[in-house]
Amino acid sequence: MKFFNFLKKNSDYFSQSGQDQFAYNISGLNGIYLEIGAHHPIINSNTYNLEIECNWKGVSIENDLSFKSLWDKNTKRKNEVIWDDAFNINYELLIKKKKFPNRLSYLSCDIEPAENTFKILKQIVNSNLSFDYISFEHDKYDIGDKYEKLSFDFLNEHNYKIAIKDVYSRNKKNKVFETWFVNKNMNFKEMEYDVWKKKFYINNKFKY
Repeated sequence: MKFFNFLKKNSDYFSQSGQDQFAYNISGLNGIYLEIGAHHPIINSNTYNLEIECNWKGVSIENDLSFKSLWDKNTKRKNEVIWDDAFNINYELLIKKKKFPNRLSYLSCDIEPAENTFKILKQIVNSNLSFDYISFEHDKYDIGDKYEKLSFDFLNEHNYKIAIKDVYSRNKKNKVFETWFVNKNMNFKEMEYDVWKKKFYINNKFKY
C-alpha cells in the first residue's frame, strides 16, 4: 500500500493545515474535488497533492487573475481552473458537463471574506451536489465565531456533521480559521484538530 506524508515539515507543497491529507484519509485515491478559491497552484494548495500524487480529478474556481500566470506556467497541473466569480457558476450544470457524479469527494470552500465563503457554501450545497468532506474557512481568529456557528447550523440541516474542529494554520494555535465537515453517512467521529494531527503523525506515515 502506498503512503503519503502531506504534513511533512519544511515544505510548501501541501495545504495550509492538512486539508489534502484529510481528504486522502477519507476518500483515498482517484477522488474528485470542487475547489472554491484556488489561489496559488502549489503553495498552500488544498488540491495540489490530491491531483499530482493521488490521481484526483476536479475543477477549481478562482476570481483573482493575479494567480493565472502561475497556473499557466505550471506544467504538472492538468485539472481545469475556471477564472470567474464563484457566484456566477451554475455548479450542478458544471459538474454535469464534467461528467462527474453528484456526490463528490471534497469541497474546499475558501474565498474572502467569510461572509462570501458562507454564501457560496449555501449556493453549492443547495445545488443538488453532496460531498464526503467539506473544509470551510470561517476565520474565527479574526472575526469571531459567527460563521463557524452559521456553517454548523446550515450543514447540520443538510446531512453533514463536524469531523475536525478548531483547525488552525500550521503551528499557529491562536489562528483557528476552519472547521472540517463530513457527510453524516461517513463513519467518522468528531475530534479536535490537535488530536487528528497527533494521530496521523505516527511514524510520519499516512494511510487511508
